[in-house]
Amino acid sequence: MTAQSFSPIAARPAPIKTEGLLPWLRANLFHDWATSLATLVIGGLLLWALPQVFSWALADAVWRPELQACDADGAGACWGVIAEKYKVIFLGRYPIEEGWRPIIATSLMVALLIMSCIRMFWQRWLLALWIGVLAVFFLLMHGGVAGMSVVTTDRWGGLPLTIMLSTLSIAASFPLGLVVALGRRSNMPAIRTICVVYVELIRGVPLISVLFMASFMFPLFMPQGTTIDVMVRVLVGITLFMAAYTAETIRGGLQALPKGQYEAAATLGLSYWQTQRKIVLPQALAMVVPGLMNNFISNFKDTSLVTIVSMYELLGALGLALSGDPEWHPFILEGYIFVALVYFVFCFSMSRYSRWVEKQLNKGKQR
Repeated sequence: MTAQSFSPIAARPAPIKTEGLLPWLRANLFHDWATSLATLVIGGLLLWALPQVFSWALADAVWRPELQACDADGAGACWGVIAEKYKVIFLGRYPIEEGWRPIIATSLMVALLIMSCIRMFWQRWLLALWIGVLAVFFLLMHGGVAGMSVVTTDRWGGLPLTIMLSTLSIAASFPLGLVVALGRRSNMPAIRTICVVYVELIRGVPLISVLFMASFMFPLFMPQGTTIDVMVRVLVGITLFMAAYTAETIRGGLQALPKGQYEAAATLGLSYWQTQRKIVLPQALAMVVPGLMNNFISNFKDTSLVTIVSMYELLGALGLALSGDPEWHPFILEGYIFVALVYFVFCFSMSRYSRWVEKQLNKGKQR
């Protein structure tokens, strides 16, 4: 019996490190020659542009509301236009001397919106608090009580109008869209037809036309002497438009649910509404959170279209503040950048909250 000779196995290479800065750069920026070339080109453009943007926006910028300093040679961005016109930008045509009223009203609504996004405040008293805050909001904005002068709705504007329109339209359009989505999947032909016609009619026209109809055409069909406030008409128009898109988003979640869920509910003897409330809607809504938040963000930005009916929200108030002042009008670009930053803060916050909601809903699927 011959002895077998021992031959060691060659050592295997060490595993490639996948964590850290260098592996991330290699995987995301220098994965192959095309990615590396794009990284170098884009990086070169940024190295060329960023110093100039920094110089214009910060280093050489004028921060004081001094027109001569903004017009001086070599001056960068004139952020002084914001310091000079911020009251009109944020409040629109609302009386400046009464500016404390929309500031308090908007602060209360924003604070309540933040509270409503925190799970520990999801209690029954939150609905009552919403009713109270909305009542205080409209009392402060309109006045006529406690010695406050009356400010009609056609003078409301700026950030308070943007937040109010977007908040109320989102809150009202979601339940309406939910009902329409269920109606489109109903077995009753009449209900299904009504919902289909509503969704296709609203989605087939731009929001501007809906606002135009609500503001100028709808009063023509009202009885003689009957008028509805223009803000109410605009709010109804935005809500109906938003509800149609919300309904289609929710319907996508309903269709994605396996048919076995409905069959299991029928086996348990659950009624239609019990099935929807306990089984179908919780799963369907969890699947369409990104789509719903996308609609909400779009609705927040679409409030800028109310300028077509002479309601000056945040973006319209910027034009109102600078269009009539030829001295500061050349610096309207800085105003647009500032308003874009305000929109970005709100939209980015909504997006991050959506990510948090998705993470909470998907905890049961995580391993």
